[in-house]
Amino acid sequence: MQIRLDPWPVDTFDGQLTLTPFQGELIDVETPRWAAIAPRPIPQRLTRVYVVDGKQRMEARLHVTDDAGREGHAGFGAYVAGAVDLCPHGSRQAELLSVRARRVLAHAPDLGVSPLRLSPRHPQTGELSYALLATQPGGHPNAPLQAVQGAMLAHEQELSHGLASAVPFDDTDDREHLTALTIQDGTLRSQNLGGAVVGCVKTIQTLYLPTDRAQLLSELRPGERTPILHMRYDNNRVVRFIWYVRLCQAAFYQHPMSGVMRLEMYAPEDSDFLPPIVRQVANLSGELLCKLASQAHKDPRAPQNLIPTAALEQAMGRAMGSLDLVTRRIRSHLARELGVV
Repeated sequence: MQIRLDPWPVDTFDGQLTLTPFQGELIDVETPRWAAIAPRPIPQRLTRVYVVDGKQRMEARLHVTDDAGREGHAGFGAYVAGAVDLCPHGSRQAELLSVRARRVLAHAPDLGVSPLRLSPRHPQTGELSYALLATQPGGHPNAPLQAVQGAMLAHEQELSHGLASAVPFDDTDDREHLTALTIQDGTLRSQNLGGAVVGCVKTIQTLYLPTDRAQLLSELRPGERTPILHMRYDNNRVVRFIWYVRLCQAAFYQHPMSGVMRLEMYAPEDSDFLPPIVRQVANLSGELLCKLASQAHKDPRAPQNLIPTAALEQAMGRAMGSLDLVTRRIRSHLARELGVV
């Protein structure tokens, strides 16, 4: 029997390694030779790298009865998405962008509700403003949470693609220049809006590679990557380019895929075409991510939880404020509405 440790702490939601079998199709799109590819230097024309992440939370679950007597589920929720703007060559300081919380009253679509402003007893503490957000029909109790999460993902998507260079999916377009790249924390969701956005998946929950190819992940050296693959799920709803990069050497007591991260970019349906800009991103990804990788003595989710991502998580938490204080404000508002002193 051989025992190795999962490097992530046991109080995280998932371990770093899960290995659920993959149900789908993988196609060699870069090279048929399955071997490690050395990192390439970061090109000088790439002057901006944006690290984007989002966060949401439910601040209160509600049961609403409107003026017409209709009842339904609702909820006070908050979400925020932001970016860290950094120079990959280290020529300027990193800067936080667009870290501003939004609050919503997520409600069943057939309820007659109004936007709410929860004013404090002391004006200097500010007020909480909740805009309306309709949920999907059906009356499911989790519909408000799903609506808040959907709003956060849409905001994150617009931010990620709006900052990045364009990726033309046309093999006749020779004007592709990668000057701005967005690194999005987690897997890519929703539709492709055309930007050079790479999703960084910190955990290996699904093992996309067959057994004979998975061995390469253990053999990668820091900065090296696998060839790019065209991945398609069985349901044909998700099509991506994927590759793996090693950020650091695994310690002797950790499982051999520790320190490996999966990267993904949007892919066209046609598996014969690899946009040059995707290959550029893959080539520089090893050197760039090794620069941004966290250290185990500073971050328990090292090295996959990138240093800018950790800073962004803290900033987003501050932007949404203390949940305890928000909950107290909501209860005070209800007390005034119900005439309770």
